[in-house]
Amino acid sequence: MRPHFFANYMKISRKDNDALNSLITINIERNDFQSKVNGVLSDYRKKANIPGFRKGNVPIGMIKKQYETAVTADEVNKLLQQKLEQYLRDENLNILGNPLPVVKEELDWKANEFTFDFELGLSPEFEVKLTEKNKITHYQITPSDEMINDQINNYRKQFGKLVAKKNAKDDFEITAAIKNEVAKIETSHTFHLGQIKGKSNLAAFSNATVGDEIKFKFKGLFKDEATAKRILSVSAEQLEEIEGDISFDIKEINERILAEMNQEFFDKIYGPDIVKSEEEMRAKITKGIEKQFEQQSDQKLLNDVTEYLVAKTKFNLPADFLKKWMQNSGQQPLTAEAAVKEYERSEKGIRYQLIEGKIIADHDLQIQFEELKEFAKEMISIQMAQYGQAGLPDEELEGIVARVMSNQDETKKLSEQLMSKKLLEFYKSKLSLKKKKLSFDAFVKQAYGQG
Repeated sequence: MRPHFFANYMKISRKDNDALNSLITINIERNDFQSKVNGVLSDYRKKANIPGFRKGNVPIGMIKKQYETAVTADEVNKLLQQKLEQYLRDENLNILGNPLPVVKEELDWKANEFTFDFELGLSPEFEVKLTEKNKITHYQITPSDEMINDQINNYRKQFGKLVAKKNAKDDFEITAAIKNEVAKIETSHTFHLGQIKGKSNLAAFSNATVGDEIKFKFKGLFKDEATAKRILSVSAEQLEEIEGDISFDIKEINERILAEMNQEFFDKIYGPDIVKSEEEMRAKITKGIEKQFEQQSDQKLLNDVTEYLVAKTKFNLPADFLKKWMQNSGQQPLTAEAAVKEYERSEKGIRYQLIEGKIIADHDLQIQFEELKEFAKEMISIQMAQYGQAGLPDEELEGIVARVMSNQDETKKLSEQLMSKKLLEFYKSKLSLKKKKLSFDAFVKQAYGQG
């Protein structure tokens, strides 16, 4: 292919090897950088502290002998980077990765002219087709009766009362200080006998009273590993370290009397006269759980659309260039074999990034600052409400938003969340989604192959 030359860059040319691979050649002459080199060397001379010479009077020849090669290399590299970046901007080239320098023999830094070559991987040209003919399932997860009953029961426990008891029964709550010297466990937890296994262990707890200290062998004490980790407040690794006895110092034994399902109970949860019957409460809980499940359903939809677009949007990538770039772009160079594996692992992500960028550009989905600020305010308000700080004054909320958005990492995270939201709304408007209702367990099983 014929090389491309540009009037504004008499010393820069580009040769397109194909639609996805180009070679940029940059010629630099000594008069392009020598004045910079002379200036740096002059500064070195002023500051040099060499025995036998007064400061500022060191012969320039001595300075050149010691520093000129390193300074020349530095200034050439600076100029090279500057020209390359400007060229890519001005020519509006969409590249993948970063330009890769073509390795040559060692340079003669005393030469009057230098030639540098860079390989480029170019973004492919393609179209993204989204129509109502695209059929993708959007799940609506419905709560089970068990979930609703559990939520009601939790509320009844929360607003019920505790009655102190002498001895424990199945549903009584036992609060104890728990210790194991070997694993250095020292914690406190409230549990009930349904979480304990073994007849002798159950009998020991049933016969114990407040103030008693009882000891057990760890093996076979708890219903399952998850229960053990929760009651002992340990990780799976710490669980394996437990040896010897576990002691329980009984602090409290209580029966929890559930709150009655009456108007006083409803008002405590929802406010005065918002809910007036168990039926209305169940409907409100159902709606709340469905709202919580929306996020999982939407994430599944986003994943499915991503998979669909990657499969249906066909274009080539500069694979050889990207493998070479991956091999040399990290802190530690990869072997050629490792670079191939990294490319295979990353290819789908690269393809979707390009597809997503195309959709954002074609449909003007870019995020504006004020839009991001409002989104941040919304997310922070939700978060504060979860901690019991709903209805913050606007001035206080604005201050929190300003602090959050002054953090680059937090701003990036919020931007990604908002863009996911915008893309999701866009996909919902453009695609003909198949609605499918199913339980949470069925959703997990069908959507992720679990359960």
